[in-house]
Amino acid sequence: MADQARTAAAQRLEDARYWAAPRLESAAYGFEHQVAPKVSTMLTDAARRIDPTPARSRRWPMFALLTGLAVGTMGYMFYRRNAQQWTEHMKDSASDASRWVNEKTGQTTESTDRMATNVSPKAEETSRKMS
Repeated sequence: MADQARTAAAQRLEDARYWAAPRLESAAYGFEHQVAPKVSTMLTDAARRIDPTPARSRRWPMFALLTGLAVGTMGYMFYRRNAQQWTEHMKDSASDASRWVNEKTGQTTESTDRMATNVSPKAEETSRKMS
């Protein structure tokens, strides 16, 4: 009778294992895909909250951006000012050159008039001698 009980118990135990194995596998799959991500997210959030290192500051990139913008604006302003000064200088140079050309033209005209007045009597005298 003990042998029969042992055989019956072994048979029931094997039947229970056949019945329980797929259910345990299904439960493991459900736990892995449904419960574990939620538990993982909860643990990660808790770790972030108790972390003693401060969060990264966004001030340095913003400071670098604003500094670059300010330097670029100043460079543009200096460029415009220098361009304007250069333009004014060129206008002054052009007016100086124009004045110089006018003076040289006046001097040349006076010189030509003087030479013409000196040549005119000589030409008349030579013309009288030839006639």
